Amino acid sequence: MCSQCETAGDEGTLAIRFSFDGGPATVSASMTVASTHRRDSVALGAAVGLVGITFGVLASTAGLPLIKAMAMSLLVFTGASQFAAVGVMSSGGSPVSAVGGALLLAARNSLYGMRLSERLTQHGWKRIPGAHWVIDETTAMSVAQDDEVAATEAFWWTGAALFFFWNLGTAVGVVVGDAIGDPEVYGLDAAFPASFVALLGPHLATAPGRVAGLVGASIAIVAVPLTPAGAPILLAALAIIPALLLPNPVAVSPGTTAEEAP
Repeated sequence: MCSQCETAGDEGTLAIRFSFDGGPATVSASMTVASTHRRDSVALGAAVGLVGITFGVLASTAGLPLIKAMAMSLLVFTGASQFAAVGVMSSGGSPVSAVGGALLLAARNSLYGMRLSERLTQHGWKRIPGAHWVIDETTAMSVAQDDEVAATEAFWWTGAALFFFWNLGTAVGVVVGDAIGDPEVYGLDAAFPASFVALLGPHLATAPGRVAGLVGASIAIVAVPLTPAGAPILLAALAIIPALLLPNPVAVSPGTTAEEAP
């Protein structure tokens, strides 16, 4: 008889080890579960789908037919930018202002792309299909993983779940939009500013973020009664200038004193 027999599998399979050392056999079994982030991805996608319904309703009330609203969700696929564009259009703003504000908000995804380039296992042209799914949620799920394999899987699972539920929610929202009527009755109009508050929140933890938020809000408040719809969003981007003039705080790792930090 062999002194040790081992059966091992990939992630998500059962690994069983038998050892025979002249005595009774001992059996140990371990299951490495890779379904945690898969489950989280689907749950997150379902939650975002509810926001997609809100977007569909707002798009319908802004005058977008189903085909145009679906084209926006399929091709743009970034909620804040879509809410911004629909908000500008529903306020009577020009298409240039709508597109400009949407592009300004979507610019942050380029920074996410650079961060994800260090985490994903695919290289070269294999990354091209995933570029469309580089958004807040996929980045957060990916960088939260412990290794590149898990990070890659979390990215694709989250992207697929979000893409499916967001577009499904958009379709449902547009279809029921006429039946709902005025979105203000149900408070759905609050989804647009709420999405910006959600994006702003994490940045308020730093001094540059607080300066950018305060100056940007001040510019927008002053610009709203004086400029066309959509222009305040573009003008508020100027708040990044004073924020960039502030020194960035130096991150100090645990066990390192401030004097030892570079």
